[in-house]
Amino acid sequence: MRITPIEIQQQQFKTRMFGYDTAAVDQFLELLADELERLLSHNNELKEKLARANSSLEQLRERETALQQTLLAAQLVTEELKENARKEAEIMMAEAHIEGERIIRSAEDKRLMLLDELQDLRRQKISFENGLRSLVGSHLKLLEMDQVLLEEKKERQSQLLGSVSEDEISESIKLP
Repeated sequence: MRITPIEIQQQQFKTRMFGYDTAAVDQFLELLADELERLLSHNNELKEKLARANSSLEQLRERETALQQTLLAAQLVTEELKENARKEAEIMMAEAHIEGERIIRSAEDKRLMLLDELQDLRRQKISFENGLRSLVGSHLKLLEMDQVLLEEKKERQSQLLGSVSEDEISESIKLP
């Protein structure tokens, strides 16, 4: 059973003859009531402090939970960003590799095309040289034939000179 300071103060005792000194009992009860009131007040203050501390502790726990969740979310986002960056880098490397192969293939195709053009030019050169040789050869033959004809003409003229007069020689020279 709980006793409050007011109950102690209002407590009345029966008096008897040769009993307790009522003034001393009242004074003691007054002291007891004051002390109990102080203890109850102190107890209430401690309960309030405990309630505030528990409330603060609960808020701190909530903050800690929120921070842990935030940290976990940040770690997950970081990991996801790292993974995405790695995948993007792999894609870029693959695209660069493909582009490099395309450039190499294009350069090889161009090299082959230039080799074909070079061979065509060599064939054209050989054909031109053969044609030129043939033309020069035919001109040489014509010149040789002209030379032969001239020599034959001179020979005829020399033979004719013996039988022809000077007037006839001058006329024959004028003729082609």
